Amino acid sequence: MPSSNCYKLRCSIPGHQMDVRGLTAAPFADGAFVSVSRDRTGRVWVPNTSPDKGYTQMHCMSGHSNFVSCVCMIAPTEIYPRGLIATGGNDNLICVFTFDQPQPLFTLKGHKNTVCSLSSGMFGTLLSGSWDMTAKVWLNEKCMMTLEGHSAAVWAVVILPEQGLMLTGSADKTIKLWKAGRCAKTFTGHEECVRGLAVISNNEFFSCSNDASIRRWLVTGECVQVYYSHTNYIYSMAVFPNSQDFISTGEDRTLRIWRKGECSQTIRLPAQSVWCCCILPNGDIAVGTSDGIIRIFTEAEDRVASAESLQAFENELSKSTIDPKGGDLGDIKLEDLPGKEHLDEPGNRDGQTRLIKDGQKVEAYQWSVSDGRWLKIGDVVGGSNQQTSKSVMYEGKEYDYVFTIDVDEGRPSMKLPYNVSDDPWLAAHNFLEKNDLSPMFLDQVANFIIENTKGHVLGSNSQAAGDPFTGGARYVPGSSDNRSSLGTDPFTGSGRYIPGSVSNLSAPLGVADPFTGGGAYTSAANRQAVTNVYFPNTDGVTFEQANTTQIIAKFKELNAGAPREHQLSDDFLESLQRLLASVCEPKSPLPPPTIQQINLLWKASHWPEDIVFPVLDIMRLAVRHPLVNESLCGEAEGSQLCNHLLSLMRPEGRPANQMLALRIFCNCFSGRNGRDLLMAHRETVLSQASELATVCNKNIHIALATLVLNYAGCLHSQPDLEAKAQCLSVASRALETVKEKEAVFRLLVALGTIVVSDQTARDLARSLGVNSQISKYLSVSDPAKVAECCQLVLKELQ
Repeated sequence: MPSSNCYKLRCSIPGHQMDVRGLTAAPFADGAFVSVSRDRTGRVWVPNTSPDKGYTQMHCMSGHSNFVSCVCMIAPTEIYPRGLIATGGNDNLICVFTFDQPQPLFTLKGHKNTVCSLSSGMFGTLLSGSWDMTAKVWLNEKCMMTLEGHSAAVWAVVILPEQGLMLTGSADKTIKLWKAGRCAKTFTGHEECVRGLAVISNNEFFSCSNDASIRRWLVTGECVQVYYSHTNYIYSMAVFPNSQDFISTGEDRTLRIWRKGECSQTIRLPAQSVWCCCILPNGDIAVGTSDGIIRIFTEAEDRVASAESLQAFENELSKSTIDPKGGDLGDIKLEDLPGKEHLDEPGNRDGQTRLIKDGQKVEAYQWSVSDGRWLKIGDVVGGSNQQTSKSVMYEGKEYDYVFTIDVDEGRPSMKLPYNVSDDPWLAAHNFLEKNDLSPMFLDQVANFIIENTKGHVLGSNSQAAGDPFTGGARYVPGSSDNRSSLGTDPFTGSGRYIPGSVSNLSAPLGVADPFTGGGAYTSAANRQAVTNVYFPNTDGVTFEQANTTQIIAKFKELNAGAPREHQLSDDFLESLQRLLASVCEPKSPLPPPTIQQINLLWKASHWPEDIVFPVLDIMRLAVRHPLVNESLCGEAEGSQLCNHLLSLMRPEGRPANQMLALRIFCNCFSGRNGRDLLMAHRETVLSQASELATVCNKNIHIALATLVLNYAGCLHSQPDLEAKAQCLSVASRALETVKEKEAVFRLLVALGTIVVSDQTARDLARSLGVNSQISKYLSVSDPAKVAECCQLVLKELQ
């Protein structure tokens, strides 16, 4: 196709009634795209064959009760071969549409504030960002996980091609990289709110910001380049298929095309805010602006608009009014400006701006390389060193400004009066108090006033100013117990005391127990096919091994050396010794544990943390007994047990206590009360347990992996996708740091248990990058069960 190597207008599409806030290319027709607007609609556009090279509206979607902020395409599937359209709005909702129905196919609820960014990934995964300071991961109409960590609105989200990696950009000036639902890295460098993100490759991405800069990043954390050309906030970006060149739009009224790291072309538009842009498959560029018009630009000569349409666009641009406070014109002194004769001199670069005096007026011109001439881009309506004699009447008083604020489209607009001599913070305080609005908006409103009164506008055209609540213009929101190591006391280094070890799992007749390695277990090389004896595992794994004599001896030794106020009586010790014997020796003639003994065990578990570990080991063994499980894990006492064990698991705690607390949790699964307790506290327990993956202790890693496996077993037959998502996330995160093969094996069994017979869980695991993460274990030869289990999990994820 012949190309002028310079973009020119193809057509203007005046379909929306308010700001166009989002655009995305549609895959089913060359040049087709979807737009969303503050008019609460989404529209699908396809090229027509008319001489004006325009577009026809194919479909209109409605379903939001407030204005629509963002849009993305969900990839085609067998059920929906043209894909689905997802839109986010100021009603806190995400609506998902087909291409042939005006109402949503389904609606996603969960965000507590405006949904302002969407990105889709593989297998139907959807990532959303919101003013509620969170991002959420969705799959099959369910929220799989919530990404928390930003301290301000999440304005931008994107899913990287490498499965499992997600990026969020925020008004807190940072970008975060998320892996399996956890923040893996935080990028700093921008000086203002991060407004847009764009993927370059598996390893690189762009960001743009209110600081008028664009940054190029490596996912490893380095900022490799910073681009400057915009003179105001940058709202959106898109990358060309060559993964090098890109486009950007912003509050300086421009679309900028970047080639080889330089801004090669600047296209001004007759609208204050150029909110969004996208690159269509045919190479054309679509931009959406605050005047409700979508404009398409092309470098293909046979798609350029007619001479009449190009002239009409130029005329419209020349009639624009430009406020110097936009930042790109500077202070204006009429007497220092040249006349129109200065336009006879060519510009130095595309997009260069020149101010010209025409009588008492100031006109702005921009150099166009493609046209070889200066194009008028508007009239300058005021300077930063000028005063306006205009005033606005409000409630019987004169003000320099009266801003119109829309807090909610369902409520009447509010007026914010302001004089340049006023204190903006006091004015903001009075406005919030008068309208019964939350004081949390004080900084936001005050900064809004400051930003929008840097220069005086002609008259009271407050509608051109940004709405700090709705974003209507320039919004700125603020151990293992492996059999080879059983002889080592993990606390003292001696061979006297072993606080627990791996447990035995029942296995099919004639097959080795994969957790202990006992029996005739053969490697994959000696078998024609791998038999799945590993998952789903729903029986639960417990830590059974114990030497009660050594545990009690250690207990008495520590008691003798404890401070007097913590020493326990001989009767106390004798009661716990009888308890331990009754729970560890099923054939013992001793009576079952008594309530008094269980209460003493609970009391002893609050011993000082440096000596409590033998008591925790007794509890680890005791909770397997039905009476102890019922007593300690019942409705009344269970929460206290959870809180106590979680306090022992805090990151700065003692490794011995951390490991034993995890093992107690694992053994709680042996009884109904314990299972119910752990499932009720799943989110907190797994969240805190996952933090221990970074502790360099193989015993802790095996206990953590066992806990995840037990949760996976309980969730296997349940439709709780959010819980399964947390298990997948914790397992994935643990596999990043865990090296102990037994821990890796148990995590693989957990993954297999979660995804087997559950298509949605499989899709989520694939989207989190589990395939690529675990494939390295295929080469593990010792023990062979690791590679065999890995092979089976990968087969499930195919």
